[in-house]
Amino acid sequence: MRTTQYYPVILTPDVAGTAAFYQAHFRFRPLFESDWYVHLQSAEDKRVNLGIVAGDHETIPVEGQGRVSGLILNFEVKDPDRIYEQVKAAGLPILRTLRDEEFGQRHFITADPNGVMIDVIKPIPPSGPFAEQYAPEALPQ
Repeated sequence: MRTTQYYPVILTPDVAGTAAFYQAHFRFRPLFESDWYVHLQSAEDKRVNLGIVAGDHETIPVEGQGRVSGLILNFEVKDPDRIYEQVKAAGLPILRTLRDEEFGQRHFITADPNGVMIDVIKPIPPSGPFAEQYAPEALPQ
């Protein structure tokens, strides 16, 4: 199988509200909008896409209907400090405060209206023991 594109799709009871959240706080723009599905694309990088679908839509198999759970969306950025201040000013929940992690990330975690966690990350050099766990080409500098 040759994958031509990959993006997560969030199941939600509030398609419009969820789409508005990602547009307002994470600079997405709609490429397709209906009452049951919205396809968003980053205003900064067309390779970054996100789908939002009504959790009870007929195209969703019964076994999968409902709300998303157990999901973290990672957004790798150049300046997590700036985004952290914007997220705080907007009153979004802060589930993990901005911090440097020994394993090689400066990040914080917030959540969307559905409880989907959003981890805003900048790779940073890891501490010694963690540096050894990276493939050489993946080691943050």
